[in-house]
Amino acid sequence: MKLTSFVFSVLLTSFVNPAFADSSKIDAADTAWMITATALVLMMTLPGLALFYCGMVRKKNILATMAQSLAATSLVSVLWVALGYSLAFTGNGSLIGSLDRVFLNGMDLNSISPLAPNIPESLFMIYQMTFAVITVALVAGSVADRLRFSAFILFSVLWLFVVYVPLAHWIWGGGFLGTYGTVDFAGGLVVHISAGVSGLVAALVIGNRKGYGKENFGPHDLTLAVIGTGLLWVGWFGFNGGSALSAGPRAVMAIVATHLSACSAAFVWMMLEWWIRKKPSVLGIISGAVAGLGTITPASGYVMPAEALLIGVIAGAVCFWACTWLKTKCGYDDSLDVFGVHGIGGITGSLLVGIFAAGSLSITPELPQGVQGYLEGNTHQLVAQVYGVFVTMTWCGAMTFVLLKLVGLFVPLRVSAEDEQEGLDLSQHGEALH
Repeated sequence: MKLTSFVFSVLLTSFVNPAFADSSKIDAADTAWMITATALVLMMTLPGLALFYCGMVRKKNILATMAQSLAATSLVSVLWVALGYSLAFTGNGSLIGSLDRVFLNGMDLNSISPLAPNIPESLFMIYQMTFAVITVALVAGSVADRLRFSAFILFSVLWLFVVYVPLAHWIWGGGFLGTYGTVDFAGGLVVHISAGVSGLVAALVIGNRKGYGKENFGPHDLTLAVIGTGLLWVGWFGFNGGSALSAGPRAVMAIVATHLSACSAAFVWMMLEWWIRKKPSVLGIISGAVAGLGTITPASGYVMPAEALLIGVIAGAVCFWACTWLKTKCGYDDSLDVFGVHGIGGITGSLLVGIFAAGSLSITPELPQGVQGYLEGNTHQLVAQVYGVFVTMTWCGAMTFVLLKLVGLFVPLRVSAEDEQEGLDLSQHGEALH
């Protein structure tokens, strides 16, 4: 009886609850662009990230690696509709949102969010969903070849609500970081630092792969990784360009910045590898491109093309150092360099926003000078970025450690030594490539 009353009240509220704002403000062109951007970002996980990741693991773990992207897409999508979106993007709390949109309660054709008043709220909701999906999928790359699938599922549920949702609210949903002045145009903090730091903690907690440093852990099929890189690169235009939430000049500038940063980072990584290792590898070129894409993400809507090129140069050099010297020096086994590429790239890009942000790109009635960086005389922006990076790293690192220990109380985090030797395709899914 209580369940029936609850369902009835939800349905009744959905009919009588007014939209957050005037639905007449919905713009057809902006809506069309955001539908496209949503599809592009979803493509980044399936098949983009799935191919990128599975091309870099050994043959016996390809299907298991793909399964993580598939599971993240389906699981996170349902959880986002049920509770994640409401907690991240409704309400005025400084730490967490409200329950106004649980199971999309009250959302109809005419609903719009004050955070995106020119498109339907349902479109804003599903666009943000694609960001949550790829962030959860990214984390698993650090512990590829050894993470138990059941542990991944349980960890993903907890991590989404404990780490990702609060962080998205703090920066994008009206929380304390956004109020302080920290900016993140498309996910340097929310996506890349959170995934990179969490992945590093997971790699340290779960431990190195058996034979790491002695056996050959080279990619099985780099052609798959190159195809995945291409899909990620194109999808990133929706990732960064779509974060303008409208089909306007700022979206175009974000796409230009994204492409230029990826190109310059790929070239710098290639040249460094050519100089140090005497040959430029395909793996190095695609790693540099992804490093440039991740690093420009928080800055893409705030910097001019020349600065985007420079950010790409810095990304190629810094991420190359992190994936070679730092990783070797510290001895951690970040299987697919999630921390070295996404974590270090997200940190670098988030800090560079505080230096290079051009106010002319982000002028609004509420912010007539736009977001200005240190070079335009705004020291506070750099301080706000440092603060945001520190909070994000601390929260993600600490909570990921706690969640992994909690999950470990219920299921083993990693597969047995025998299963790891046999391969996760067979041991976790009962399938194998022939």
